[in-house]
Amino acid sequence: MRIAVAGMGYVGLSLSVLLAQRHQVTAVDIRPERVEMINARRSPVADACIASCLAEKELHLTATLDAEAAYRDAEFIVVAVPTNYDSGRNAFDTTQVEAVVRQAAAVNPQATVVIKSTVPVGYTAALREKTGCRSILFSPEFLRESRALYDNLYPSRIIVGGDLADPAQAEAARRFAALLQEASLKPDTETLLMGSSEAEAVKLFANTYLALRVSFFNELDTYAELRGLNTQEIIRGVGLDPRIGAHYNNPSFGYGGYCLPKDTRQLAANYADVPGN
Repeated sequence: MRIAVAGMGYVGLSLSVLLAQRHQVTAVDIRPERVEMINARRSPVADACIASCLAEKELHLTATLDAEAAYRDAEFIVVAVPTNYDSGRNAFDTTQVEAVVRQAAAVNPQATVVIKSTVPVGYTAALREKTGCRSILFSPEFLRESRALYDNLYPSRIIVGGDLADPAQAEAARRFAALLQEASLKPDTETLLMGSSEAEAVKLFANTYLALRVSFFNELDTYAELRGLNTQEIIRGVGLDPRIGAHYNNPSFGYGGYCLPKDTRQLAANYADVPGN
């Protein structure tokens, strides 16, 4: 199968390497240096698993600056371009996503477009209406920086969202989920097919919960420090409740990285018309 992936950050590159073990993948980027590095089998991102796979495995992977050529014969076109938070608009900047989708639909209207970039809830459904392109799915990623390929090989879950009332979209969603399943080294990975808006919400709520958990244990640590208490003893006692668990509970400087700050802000923006009581 021929697959094109637009955007060679952590998400796009890890997915390209993952799928190129079994399928012909063309990686698209606008930065010549990234294209050159990938074709030279060197990783442009800091990820040991990606670097070793590029150097040691036989991959059906080619990188290019020519997006139209990459999209022309692809069955799936995966969109993994950045969606930075625009504080002026109080929403993700999805202009790059829409540009890729429009170009892909113009070059190859038969292909299924799969958005991997994080977007606001309802975006994929709205984009189908806006562009007239029905074959757009959304599949959230749950990756950590520097562990992106590992998290694709051993996924916590696989989720693909689309208009499942449309038989063609439902079949495309099943086929894309199957691609991720066959590449996974984790047997019986939980796989969910759902509406695209529900899949978008999963991504934002999952990252917001992680940010909330980091913030919660930081507040616990602040309280303990001001009262002269032992933070670790309190955390251990709290975490032994199985509903809470002894994971993701280390006080730190706060949450950072690329996803948690912007995803929490986007979810908050999605709550603009939701009652707060």
